[in-house]
Amino acid sequence: MTENFKILSDGEYDKLKDAISLITIYIAGADGKIEDDELKWAKKITSIRSFSLPEGLNEFYKEVGQDFQKQVDTYTSSLTDLEVRNKTVEQKLSDLNPILAKLDSKLGSKLYKSYVSFAKHVAKASGGFLGFFRIGPAEKALLGLKMLTPIVWEEDTDS
Repeated sequence: MTENFKILSDGEYDKLKDAISLITIYIAGADGKIEDDELKWAKKITSIRSFSLPEGLNEFYKEVGQDFQKQVDTYTSSLTDLEVRNKTVEQKLSDLNPILAKLDSKLGSKLYKSYVSFAKHVAKASGGFLGFFRIGPAEKALLGLKMLTPIVWEEDTDS
């Protein structure tokens, strides 16, 4: 667990990390079929974020990447029905709200935004030109991750 997340229990931290796998299957499976290209792209985005994000999130994504494929495989094999999968994922993601609220508001805001951004990247993984950059209507309906309460942080303008 990275220093920025020490306020959380190990179980809470694991739930935050699992969110990336949950978001992957939620968005990738929005149309009823989870495609290999979507999963590969999600894994690649997780890897990219492990070195491209600042302020503690890069380390967070490094840890996410260690179990990402295993988590995705577990969820895809156990949640095969679209309706059941969506309800389960929505509940698990909504359970993150009190955990996110425990974090420093700056970190919580960055993590929340990274989840929403990650969802958008997964959605862009299929369709469109050469299979990329088109978001289908089923995916678009889920993109905002409405079950998560936005964490708002405004920079101190006096600094």
